[in-house]
Amino acid sequence: MDYRDVNALIEEGEGFEVEFKRKFSTPEKIARALIAFANTKGGHILFGVDDDGSIVGVESEKSEVDLIREAGLHFCVPEIEPEIDIVPFDGLDVVVATIAESDQKPHYYAGEANGYPNGEGTRVYIRVNDKTVMASKEVVKILKNERPDAPAIKIEIGENEKRLFKYLDENERITSREFSKLVNISQHRASRILVGLVRAGVVRIHTLEKTDFFTLAYDVTK
Repeated sequence: MDYRDVNALIEEGEGFEVEFKRKFSTPEKIARALIAFANTKGGHILFGVDDDGSIVGVESEKSEVDLIREAGLHFCVPEIEPEIDIVPFDGLDVVVATIAESDQKPHYYAGEANGYPNGEGTRVYIRVNDKTVMASKEVVKILKNERPDAPAIKIEIGENEKRLFKYLDENERITSREFSKLVNISQHRASRILVGLVRAGVVRIHTLEKTDFFTLAYDVTK
């Protein structure tokens, strides 16, 4: 990572794979961003860059690099080790943390880990557009099934699935709660069906900041 790389990221602006941070905050907040990128498609966090892309620099490179490493080591489960570069930029230093997409999804935020098996907390974060948001239960299940050791998918198309396809053909989108009411099953079962169909590539999940909805991946009625 050098001056040209940083300049290109700044010109690109904040988005799905790029986040600017004017200054370092707490390791807990940094951990949430690390987790979101690792659980999604990876990305870069630029410390010392304001929201508008202006360079403000960092005060102490060593202490701030230590803070990033602390966040990945102590507040992420499994641990996240980002690649860290200190890049001189117009007389100021920008710290760049590069996070690869993980093959150990989902990563949990360890701030709530006490009392949970394997040190797992209750919160999982992902990237949605240019924001870090908490993942729904359905997204967490899908992340688990993206791991290389995930079991093979097997689905059956029954009456519930057929009614779902018909509804989506007529209404375009549905939430897990709406599907549960549509076919009169528990929300847990509705969630399981939807996750299986997402894994099979029949249905797509769309995550907003506060909710998820599902659409057909293609026209299954033809």
